Amino acid sequence: MELENLTKRYAGSAVPAVDDVTMEIKAGETVVFVGPSGGGKTTLLKMINRLIEPTSGRIRIGGEDVTDMDPVKLRRGIGYAIQSSGLFPHMTVAQNIALVPRMTGWSTSRTKARVEEMLDLVGLDPGEFRDRYPRQLSGGQQQRVGVARALAADPPVLLMDEPFGAVDPITRDHLQDELIRLQHELHKTIVFVTHDFDEAIKIGDRIVVLRERSQIAQFDTPEAILTNPADDFVSGFVGAGAALKRLNLTRVRDVEIRAYPTVTVDDPLQRIFDLLQVSGTNEILLLDQRRRPYKWLRRGDLMRARGSLARAGTLVHDTVTRDATLRDALEAVLTDNAGRVAVTGRRGEYIGVVDMETLMNSVHELLEADRLEALEHQHELAEQHSRRTHEEQEGAGGTGTGGTGAAP
Repeated sequence: MELENLTKRYAGSAVPAVDDVTMEIKAGETVVFVGPSGGGKTTLLKMINRLIEPTSGRIRIGGEDVTDMDPVKLRRGIGYAIQSSGLFPHMTVAQNIALVPRMTGWSTSRTKARVEEMLDLVGLDPGEFRDRYPRQLSGGQQQRVGVARALAADPPVLLMDEPFGAVDPITRDHLQDELIRLQHELHKTIVFVTHDFDEAIKIGDRIVVLRERSQIAQFDTPEAILTNPADDFVSGFVGAGAALKRLNLTRVRDVEIRAYPTVTVDDPLQRIFDLLQVSGTNEILLLDQRRRPYKWLRRGDLMRARGSLARAGTLVHDTVTRDATLRDALEAVLTDNAGRVAVTGRRGEYIGVVDMETLMNSVHELLEADRLEALEHQHELAEQHSRRTHEEQEGAGGTGTGGTGAAP
């Protein structure tokens, strides 16, 4: 995708909302726009599918100039997901997802199959959710359906305007993980708007830090922006604790996921007690009938169970997926205050455990890498200063000799 000298001026405004923006977005990458409120991020995004018409400039997608294309046809070929999902309340989940495929002439059978496929892709059971209405869904479920609808016609480009901004932090983390997982499978070109720099670091292959009027302050990888911000404006977005923010660049799948003793709610109490005795740990993880983490059980819990697990143990409140960041995992471990967090798959099924020792080792490695990088940067600056001083001295000596024109 190429944006060339893209500008938007509104009547009566002395300055443009978007001023002469040029950038190239590679096929299959996720690019995140981040910048101050009112800076033109959403205006820039909406010009891509011409919900807002550019005043001037060109837009090319796959090499094709879409600036003069029929805007309705253009929008049907671009997925669009917004905050609060934007689902039609009088339509069922299936009808919402099927909307664009039907508009573009898909057959009934093909559309129905696509609805099933999309619900499964975003982790919602088609049998359970296809006939529900949006009001019967949680905020996170609505956002998942919104993403499914945006992807239903298999568009090459997906535009996302703060799609997770209206949900609670835990749900937002899970939705971000789901988007990362989907992108691994689908390889869409995604343009994502957010005001949350941590979110930008987590999901973006590259980040565009925008000033007022969507002027580009820096367009680079998350690593480059964290370690080498272009100026004070970009540094302000990075904020303090850049090393810890880099925990958003490493996924749970990149570190050791350990096995942990597990039992299910269908296992006899004696088997659970025996496993605790031989496991060498002080607790085990109880899984429900779908093998999802349910409770942490300790030896004392079993002594008090008296033949029933109904009141025994501590409910599992936080889990992370393999696509979660180490920062997500660290927050979950610290919140639980027990030194570990369960890792789950796309259906919530148990995979393993990440513990505090693994996470702290990763933090120490990042801090050490930052320390070495800072030392290297200081060394480079010292060498540059030394070269400049040497050149200035040589220049001054050469000028003096040339000026006399004769031996002393």
